[in-house]
Order: sequence, then structure tokens, then C-alpha cells
Amino acid sequence: MLKFFCFVALLAATRAGEADVLDLTDADFDSRLAQHDTALVMFYAPWCGHCKRLKPEYAKAAEDLVRNDPPVALVKVDCTEGGKETCNKHGVSGYPTLKIFRGGEVSQEYSGPREAPGIVKYMRAQVGPSSKEVASVAELEKFLAAEKDVGVVGFFATESDLKGAFLKLADKLREKVRFAHSTNKDVLKKEGVSDGIVLFRPAHLHNKFEENNVKYEGDGSDLREWINKNSHGIAGHRRSDNRAEFVNPLVTAYYAVDYVKNIKGSNYWRNRILKVAKPYADRLNFAVSSKDDFQHELNEYGIDFVKNDKPIILARDAQNRKFAMREEFTLEAFEAFIEDLLAEKLEPYLKSEPIPESNAEPVKVAVGKNFDDIVVNNGKDTLIEFYAPWCGHCKKLVPAYDEVATKLLDEDVAIVKMDATANDVPAPFEVRGFPTLYWAPRDSKSAPVKYEGGREADDFLAYIAKHATDELKGYDRKGQPKQQKTEL
Repeated sequence: MLKFFCFVALLAATRAGEADVLDLTDADFDSRLAQHDTALVMFYAPWCGHCKRLKPEYAKAAEDLVRNDPPVALVKVDCTEGGKETCNKHGVSGYPTLKIFRGGEVSQEYSGPREAPGIVKYMRAQVGPSSKEVASVAELEKFLAAEKDVGVVGFFATESDLKGAFLKLADKLREKVRFAHSTNKDVLKKEGVSDGIVLFRPAHLHNKFEENNVKYEGDGSDLREWINKNSHGIAGHRRSDNRAEFVNPLVTAYYAVDYVKNIKGSNYWRNRILKVAKPYADRLNFAVSSKDDFQHELNEYGIDFVKNDKPIILARDAQNRKFAMREEFTLEAFEAFIEDLLAEKLEPYLKSEPIPESNAEPVKVAVGKNFDDIVVNNGKDTLIEFYAPWCGHCKKLVPAYDEVATKLLDEDVAIVKMDATANDVPAPFEVRGFPTLYWAPRDSKSAPVKYEGGREADDFLAYIAKHATDELKGYDRKGQPKQQKTEL
């Protein structure tokens, strides 16, 4: 019965959010959109997987933004049915496409997050001034309490270069940071600042290991760096919408972080992370993250299920190598892990399939454990494909890839493939879709180049013939077979 009521409540909440999204068509798009000062429009197709994943997040964001002051409208347009002409008019070529409209006209492409909190934060920054002017102590308190996020506030008794630098930076960072400023005497008196800038950390993250508020002491030239350095403190709350702000070397504690339903429990473990992390904060970055929201990151370390409530500690060093604390969390184990990490005593974690017992086929198989041998140190120019077993385009590529590998068996060239879903892809290779192909010259000093050419065997052959370090034995630089000498 309890599960039934929970399901009904969840369904009701979802439908409430969906009701706040305007569903427009060709017939009413222009007229209704013109009624809104600021709107975010999602052009979508019902069959699109990315659209399906975005829709519930979009609905959650709409529920908050429709009540924002000033409100922001969230709109959706079905490009396969009633919105075909509108989608064509606005140059929609992929799904979902998101654009920001002001007064019914396109203002800019949306380049923000795709999760509800990130959408809300990004779009709130699109309306009103980049820095909110607060005229009373009550307004300042309201600003600081409005969001569970950092607030940067300038207190200025007079016009100054510092105020100019502050407002200029607010314009640049309005999509990432909340800014406010005040010239009110009561506000300045209460805060004890007549000409300065203070970073206020949100109340739910206050702790005894660091200051709750940090005052800026510079002339404005390094204000941006100061905000970046101090926003998250010793161990910030790393979420899906701000994860890019946490850079390597980074140590993250994953557990049931929930600052909506369980602030006390979330801070119970965070305080223990802070206690150990504080002496190392000048050499490492630290964060806490929800194990549920970041299960995909746990999977990257071979962790499919977290057995208990204690934090799981994972790290990446400056070279983006992965390290995992395998012991159950204790303060002593955590400190020992940090010491060993800094002393480079830990073995990096590498996700890898077993090394193939036989690798005699024309297309060689690389896995995490043999990547250097098969690709980096093979003494050959190498074309490597990073694929996914379920990828249709990858399956279509197989015959052409096998054909070119067979034709080049006697050449000083390696044709390689690697399942990027089952093995770690090492830097500097970067895979964002499948298949992704790279050309790696045998000179290790030359960086790999992403292959953007055709996908037929002749296309591969022409590219390799042109770019091979030494001219191929059987083909000229244009990829044409060389004439074989015959004895008379």
C-alpha cells in the first residue's frame, strides 16, 4: 500500500511539472511565445532517446521557473507533428535542440546543463540584472537563503574600481554564480564592510573546519580566480550541474548525499571527510557526491553496488589516472589512502577486458591492459577504432575495416579496434560517440589525430597511404596499387 501511495505521489508530481511546460504548435507558436519576456524552447521528436531522458528534467525545471520572479517559460515543440514548419524555420536539424527566446525572438542557443537543477540555475541567470541590488538587511537575508548555493555580495559605500570589476565579472559569470550588491548603510553596517566583497557559503554546508564567509582582499584583478578557489571550500557538494567546477587532482566521497531530505545525515559523513581532508586541501581537491546520481562513475571503477552507507572513496590524479580506496571507510583508512596517493604508492585502477589469448586476426584487439603494446609502442602507424558492441554504425563499419586491415597485412601499419564500453580509453584519446577513430603516427611525439574521413575501405586506404610515415610498399601516396615488376 505504501508503495502505491509513493507511486501516486511521484506520478502527480511529474504531471504537475509537465503541466507547466507549454506545448506549442505551428498555429500558436509565434503568438503565444511573444507573450513571454524570456522562454526556453525544446524542439524534439517523440522517438528520440535523448529527448525522452530530458523531458522529466525539463518538467521539473518548469515547475520552479514558472514561479520565478520574473517567470521563465519552458516550451516544447514536436517537430514530427504540429510543429514541423516552426522547427524548419528555426533550423532544427537534430533532437533535442534548445534555444532561448526573448520577446518571441531567438536570443541564443541554450548551452547549459540538461538536469533540472542546472536548467533552473542557468535560466534564472538569463533574467533580471546579473547582480541583484539589495536595499535592506531583509533583502540580503532573502537573497542568501533563496538558493542552496554560494552567493557573492559586493558592499560599496562609494563608486570604486572594485565595484566596476565586480559588476563586470557578474555579467560574465551570471550563469554560474549568484551575485548581489548593496550601497545601503544598514546593510553595510550589519556586515561591517564599507567597500569589499564577501563570498557566502550556503547554510546547509556550514561547518567547524572552515569559515562560513570569505572576504576578498584584492584589487579586483584576480576576483574570478578567488571565487573559483573559495566557492566549494575544503570539500564541496559536487552535483550533476556543477561537476565541471571540480578539477583534478580530485578525491570524491560517494554516499547517500541528500541535502533536501537528509541534511543531518549528509553532513554526518561530510564532516568526517572535512576533518581528514583539511591538512591536504592545498594539494588536493575534495568533494562529496550522491552515490545514486553518480552511479556511472562508480561503474568506471568496477563498483556496481554499494553494500553499506559508508562513503566510497575514489580519486583521480593530475594525469586523470584513477585510484580507489578498497578498505571500508574509517578516518584512519581515509588518511592513509590520501598519504599513499600523494606519495604515488597506489596502483592506478584500470578497467580492462582480459588480454586476448590470440591476436592473429588482421584487425588487432586492444584492451586496457595491452593498449600501450598494441597501439602506443608497436613501432607502427596505427588506425584505431573505439566502438560499442551495441552501436549500429560500428557494426556497419566491420566489413570495410576488416578489408583494409587485410590489404595492409604486409605494411608497417596496424589496424586496431577497442571496445570503449569495457575498457578505459587513455589520454589523449577522447571518445564522445561511436565509432570514434584516430590515426596515431608511430612517432610517439606526434599527437593522435581524429579520423574524420569516409568509412569505406578505399577511403581508409587513401588516408593511410597519404599520411603513413613512410610510403607504403604496395600503394603510392594516392592509395593506388603500385606496378609490380615482372621478369622478362
